[in-house]
Amino acid sequence: MRARSEEPGFRDFDLPGVAPSRQKRSRETTLALLRAGADMLQARSLAELSIEALCAEVGVTVGAFYSRFESKEAYFNALMALATRDGEQRLGEIRRPSPDTGLDKLCHVIVGGIIAWMRNHEGVLRAALQHDDTRPDKWTPFKALAQATTMRATPLLLPAMGKGMGKGRKAAKTRTIAFGFQVVLGTLVNAILNDPGPLSLSSKEMERRLAGCLLLLLQAEMGHPTPR
Repeated sequence: MRARSEEPGFRDFDLPGVAPSRQKRSRETTLALLRAGADMLQARSLAELSIEALCAEVGVTVGAFYSRFESKEAYFNALMALATRDGEQRLGEIRRPSPDTGLDKLCHVIVGGIIAWMRNHEGVLRAALQHDDTRPDKWTPFKALAQATTMRATPLLLPAMGKGMGKGRKAAKTRTIAFGFQVVLGTLVNAILNDPGPLSLSSKEMERRLAGCLLLLLQAEMGHPTPR
């Protein structure tokens, strides 16, 4: 999962609850509203994000907002859909590494990609997590994306776990990979939601330590003897 800087483009506006528009200026306004809302959610909750403040930030009327989005709920759903689509696109861009790529490098590339995606959509992810108790369905797309990430990464990691003394025991290794991603994603979700420290999502050390944690879990599984 490579770090990318692309923001949602016009093609991304085919979303439920978002009024389509053929005019470039109208699409640009929709894009500006989505960008501004994602930025504002970095420092406030969804409940604290007022439509009036959002429109003032972009320089449009409240009427312009509601001509594009059916409701605040539809607006947030659009933000979540865009974040999910970005994650799905990143998954699709993962390429099978060369056979000589080490497990250490794979862990760092995959974990770094996950963290880069979360940093790009931190405010939206936090808002979705904060509403998980009252609207559990809203977090479902990201849960599905987490599962897809594990499934996509597993065939990349398994070959690197099958070298030397680590041969065999595919089912056990697959289970360990899944648990490793549960540890990684759980730590990142806690960092987004609570930021308990000592490391934050923005910390470069977070990438290094989480990748190292995943590596150690996988290496420990490789060290188990193969049953005869």
